Amino acid sequence: MDGAKGWFNRLYGVFLRCVRALDWLGPLALRIYLAPIFILSGWNKVQHIGDVAAWFGNPDWGLGLPAPLLLAWLAALTELLGGIALLLGLGVRLAALPLMFTMAVAAVTAHWQYGWSALPDQTLVMPWEWRRDLIAEGAARKDKAVELLKEYGNYDWLTEAGSFTVLKNGIEFAATYFIMLLALLCSGAGRFFSLDYWVCRRSGGRDSW
Repeated sequence: MDGAKGWFNRLYGVFLRCVRALDWLGPLALRIYLAPIFILSGWNKVQHIGDVAAWFGNPDWGLGLPAPLLLAWLAALTELLGGIALLLGLGVRLAALPLMFTMAVAAVTAHWQYGWSALPDQTLVMPWEWRRDLIAEGAARKDKAVELLKEYGNYDWLTEAGSFTVLKNGIEFAATYFIMLLALLCSGAGRFFSLDYWVCRRSGGRDSW
């Protein structure tokens, strides 16, 4: 028994050393995943800043936020510059904070009333979903829309690029991005493939990456 335990401990020790040698891979994967999302989102906001500000400020069909033009520029530049920082691995811990704040604001102001799920679930997929009523309502509206499109439209052509659906538009994506950014805030940019690592190594430190 002791011999088997000893073998297990040695093998597990080898496993841990291998995993620790790849500790840079997790932060790199998170950065590569998140960077283009924020860069493209920020750039699209910059290109259509007037429309974004109108949506932010309008209380009828928008978010009804104060100082909408200022908030639109803050959101756009935070996403654009923050995404670039993630891509380069430069000041990642600092960049994560305003991006996390932006995701929290988006979740509360634009998505909270739709519950958790962003996708059109047919059944309950998360136990903490607080808008379970929208699951059945979304499915009923999708069925009715499909019925109308089949009767009055070219349904085969309309669905060539993907099935027709009704998005639930909950906080799921914003919350997921928030959690991923939280991981980067705690881990930093990672070794080797980040400017933070090389700048810090040149200065003789290691805390910033």
